[in-house]
Amino acid sequence: MSEPLDPALILQVVDRAPAGVAICDVRDPEQPVVYVNAAFELMSGYAAAEVIGSNLGMLNGTDEDQQALARLRWALEKREAARVLLRSYRKNGELFWNEISLQPLAGPDGTVTHMAAWCHDMTARLRQSDRPEGVPVWLREDRVTGLSSREWFRELLVREWRIARREGRPLTLALFDVDALAGYNAVYGRAGGDALLKRVARSIASGFRRASDVVGVWRDGCLAVLAVHRDGQGVDRIVDHAAANVRRIAEMRMHHPRAPVQKFVTVTASLATVTPERDEEEPQRLIERAEKALAEAKQDLRGGLNQAPD
Repeated sequence: MSEPLDPALILQVVDRAPAGVAICDVRDPEQPVVYVNAAFELMSGYAAAEVIGSNLGMLNGTDEDQQALARLRWALEKREAARVLLRSYRKNGELFWNEISLQPLAGPDGTVTHMAAWCHDMTARLRQSDRPEGVPVWLREDRVTGLSSREWFRELLVREWRIARREGRPLTLALFDVDALAGYNAVYGRAGGDALLKRVARSIASGFRRASDVVGVWRDGCLAVLAVHRDGQGVDRIVDHAAANVRRIAEMRMHHPRAPVQKFVTVTASLATVTPERDEEEPQRLIERAEKALAEAKQDLRGGLNQAPD
């Protein structure tokens, strides 16, 4: 009968494993890291001494608005196995896709005292598996708001425009611009501005929940909604939802010391609806109408909604 395996040999296996390994002490409310292997150091860019005593949240940077993070934290709290894919950040700030597999580690009495996190850098694999054309998977979600990134939103806009042209139905584009965002950033910093955009994004997304609605980033400080009229609902529904969003954000009374009129955060919105002509390949006419309506609203109706004429 063979002898039990020497624990030192098991530790060597973990130390030399090709995947990153971190072990957290879940008896402590802060869930500090107590061990990382060489592969974790290489993947993250952090030396073991920089990680031990901290927690895995250091890999999130400021990118806290990820649904998978809630699942990870729940698993750590409940001390249960889980597998999630996160946007993580190396010490130099570089983004990488981190697949984390959590496994509970129990003591002799069966009580879970530690959690092992097996970390795999999935960035290269995701790039290889993505379509060769179009916006790649890892660029489709905006890091700050969690909405569709501006690149992905524009690609979806072009796709839906061409489908609407073929089917002979309209598309509606609504733009929501945060008023005096530069002044807000000057007072509260970029981190404060990002936190504000997250709140505004959640409010707008909550008002457009149809599966066909696309909510995303248009440019810095400006969000967009693309409404696809597949279910027979008219423009009035979109107008009502857009106006309700403008009112709801104003009613939040988020303090803005450099707001030009009222000293709280407001958004100015525009809305345009266009039915594509048969020879229109690109949605430029829709974009121009929405942008023109927004520019007019910024001059005359700050904190309101301006609908472009048909």
